[in-house]
Amino acid sequence: MSLDAFLALLAFAFATSITPGPNNLMLLTSGVNFGFVRSVPHMLGIGGGFLSLLLGVGLGLGAMLTAFPSLHLALKVLGGAYLLYLAWRIAMSRSIGSGADSGARPMTFLEAAAFQWVNPKAWVMAVSAMAIYTNPQAPFLSMLIVAGAFAVVNLPSVSTWAGFGMALRGFLADPVRLKWFNVAMGVLLAASLWPMLG
Repeated sequence: MSLDAFLALLAFAFATSITPGPNNLMLLTSGVNFGFVRSVPHMLGIGGGFLSLLLGVGLGLGAMLTAFPSLHLALKVLGGAYLLYLAWRIAMSRSIGSGADSGARPMTFLEAAAFQWVNPKAWVMAVSAMAIYTNPQAPFLSMLIVAGAFAVVNLPSVSTWAGFGMALRGFLADPVRLKWFNVAMGVLLAASLWPMLG
């Protein structure tokens, strides 16, 4: 891969990782409700889960979904249903802090990693990256380069959203503001399904 192609790949990875989507909206909400440190497993889970998804797509899962449209539809339905469930949980969250009294908690590493496999934006990112940036003459090496590029930019990108949420904690300490913030984040998360339905 040439230097120009690699820089284009880094720009693509950064742009797709830092723009709003289900992961970043959930991290913004997690930063507000649980703080930055308690959101770290969620951030690491996104990185690890997306890396495994990228490698899976690079090894042929993307082609399998194209070959079996019913499998693709099942993935969309499962992903959409889980995203709506998460949106509902976020919209109903009402307290900042440990969440021990309400049973609320941030996503774990494994939950965040597993979510990547049903996250519509993650699939679009993975399939697009592998289709555009892998080289048929060196498929395995170029797949690893693509995965490495995303690994480099993913954590700084997603941590920005959790950090922004942490910065809003003081302003959202007011229960009424927090309630409406969480409702708005739940609605935005549900609305992120719109491109998938098109």
